[in-house]
Amino acid sequence: MEGHSEMGLIGESFDTSNLLGRMRDDEYESRSGSDNFDGGSGDDQDAGDDQPQKKKKKYHRHTPQQIQELEAFFKECPHPDEKQRTDLSKRLGLENKQVKFWFQNRRTQMKTQLERHENMILRQENDKLRAENSVMKEALANPICNNCGGPAIPGQISLEEHQTRIENARLKDELNRICALANKFLGRPLSALASPMPLPPSNSGLELAIGRNGIGGSSNFGMSLPMGIDVGDGVLGSSPAMSSMSARSPMGMMGNEVQLERSMLIDLALNAMDELVKMAQPDSPLWIKSSDGRNEVLNHDEYARMFSPYIGSKPAGYVTEASRGTGVVLANGLALVETLMDADRWSEMFSSVVASAVTLDVMSNGTGGTRNGALQVMLAEVQLLSPLVPARQLSFLRFCKQHAEGVWAVVDVSVDIGRNATNSHPLMSCRRLPSGCVIQDMPNGFSKITWVEHSQYDESVIHQIYRALVSSGIGFGAQRWIATLLRQCDCLAILMSSPAPSEDPTVLSPAGRRSMLKLAQRMTECFCSGICASSACKWDILHIGNLGDDMRIMARKIVDDPNEAPGIVLSASTSVWMPVSRQKVFDFLRDGQLRGEWDMLSNGGPMQERLRIAKGQEQGNCVSILDTTNSNESNVLYLQESWTDASGSMVVYSPINMQSLNVVMSCGDSSFVALRPSGFAILPDGYPNNSDGSDGGGGCLLTVGLQMLQNGNQSAKFTVESVETVNNLISCTIQKIKDALGVA
Repeated sequence: MEGHSEMGLIGESFDTSNLLGRMRDDEYESRSGSDNFDGGSGDDQDAGDDQPQKKKKKYHRHTPQQIQELEAFFKECPHPDEKQRTDLSKRLGLENKQVKFWFQNRRTQMKTQLERHENMILRQENDKLRAENSVMKEALANPICNNCGGPAIPGQISLEEHQTRIENARLKDELNRICALANKFLGRPLSALASPMPLPPSNSGLELAIGRNGIGGSSNFGMSLPMGIDVGDGVLGSSPAMSSMSARSPMGMMGNEVQLERSMLIDLALNAMDELVKMAQPDSPLWIKSSDGRNEVLNHDEYARMFSPYIGSKPAGYVTEASRGTGVVLANGLALVETLMDADRWSEMFSSVVASAVTLDVMSNGTGGTRNGALQVMLAEVQLLSPLVPARQLSFLRFCKQHAEGVWAVVDVSVDIGRNATNSHPLMSCRRLPSGCVIQDMPNGFSKITWVEHSQYDESVIHQIYRALVSSGIGFGAQRWIATLLRQCDCLAILMSSPAPSEDPTVLSPAGRRSMLKLAQRMTECFCSGICASSACKWDILHIGNLGDDMRIMARKIVDDPNEAPGIVLSASTSVWMPVSRQKVFDFLRDGQLRGEWDMLSNGGPMQERLRIAKGQEQGNCVSILDTTNSNESNVLYLQESWTDASGSMVVYSPINMQSLNVVMSCGDSSFVALRPSGFAILPDGYPNNSDGSDGGGGCLLTVGLQMLQNGNQSAKFTVESVETVNNLISCTIQKIKDALGVA
């Protein structure tokens, strides 16, 4: 039977009269290699059992010409008969048994190579089946009624429908086996899920534009894939808020649609993971050094050669940005994976980058009690702290996989979600190509992070002064994600360390510190929402005729909110370029002693720091309480948070009542404290002479934001005078900063 299997694998036609001889020859195929001892064979050894042991014969190595002749004959006839072997031995100057053993070893070598190739294919199929099995288990655990969309009640499935499903499963297994056999003969993958039947149209769902997917060949095509996600008409707009979105399980669809859609999403996730791992390799030819030698840039020619655009070609008018960065953080790899796979924890960790995030559908929670194989659909808004750069709204698959012990990878790849093609896009149009991070555990609780960011976006919606920053990869690139993660992990390490015991009553307790930091975090998030106008907060953009294009005025009405006073909150923000280094501007703005030089509301005097909570090793990374030294309003203090890292700096402050502050410092509830944050975001300008945020040379981009409550009653309406007031206040603040820094 072994001879028959070899004939089928090699695909040649042979004379069946020599079958018995071949089967006898194959008994020796346990040996390998193309070299033999002169005249040595198994028959000689058997015949010489009762004879004196012969002298060991010399090792013989075939010449290149002999091997070439043997290989050429092997391609024509892998099983030569006795006459053919004799002719070959005479022509090549070898013994008959040497030729015989060479062909036996060559057949064994070919068989080993074929088995190794089949094992590799089977392992890949096994990984895919595991992922599909995990998705099916997840769906079976939460069945959905086809009629109402709610949880299914056991016993509703009729016996006929149950038998039909069993028959469908049996036919699918049979089709998979046929495709596996066809793969061997066709020499290319043939998916069992490819179907010529068109999918039924759907008004709502998840649409994938897949070019290279391993299902239907290499041609690009668009296909509507109903996920059963009901997110309403306003998913891609600024209203309703993302927190109000809901999703239904994809098991609410017909079975065939679910299987096809899941298979395509799994293929998309696996392809994206493969691309991320290759792009994250240290010595990958996909990256080359930039002209200044500081950063890496994508080798677009090599990328086009290695990968096909399996999420569709680049839209007209879009530009590509790609970046890669590495860092070592004080955090466990598993903890980082859990943070990335949880939308709330992810947006909290990267609060200055992620404006909002929500998980629309969980296709798999992972296997073996871990996140290995977890796959989910997410919707997020990523922001750059300036009103001149719209937030990026992204709908994407997030896939997590463990590649080895202590090595994890999390990859994102864009998919399109929408009920129809007429939805407007108030935020920046952007596509996220395979991006993410590879996490590798290191000794002493550290982890090495390799981050890759790759996207395509519409550059025309970005203001001219920010295009260099965004195109350099600093604005939304890997360096910003790494810098933010380093800063946050540094902050967590300090907060988790036990402070030295003190009898000083002014020293905050650990619980009091956490309460103060929570209040400061809410203040910073509120400030960012008033600049970037994400859908996480309901702001209405006001179009005032006499304002410049670089000034944004927004308003939101507060009604029946127990944590805020009723009225209308105005938010004004603008961005300017400053011919001063980012570090110099940051040090000037955070210093309370210099506050009177720019703050219009500080009565022209300095401020004293009454309390300081460190948030990192950098001196400027802290939360502090400031008090005006020459103010009669001794009941009003200022809560200020400042931080800086390689990607940018921020100073945010808000007036706060002393009684409210005492409650918070005593571990009370901080959610009731009303905040009107104002502040600054300082970013590098993106040019090479200052792209690293250094102190010397170059300039920076300064964003000024201000929020104020106009009226204290529910029937309040904003007036043109109030808009002019905040506009003049911001303009005067910028001018005072320029004068203090000696900028013309």
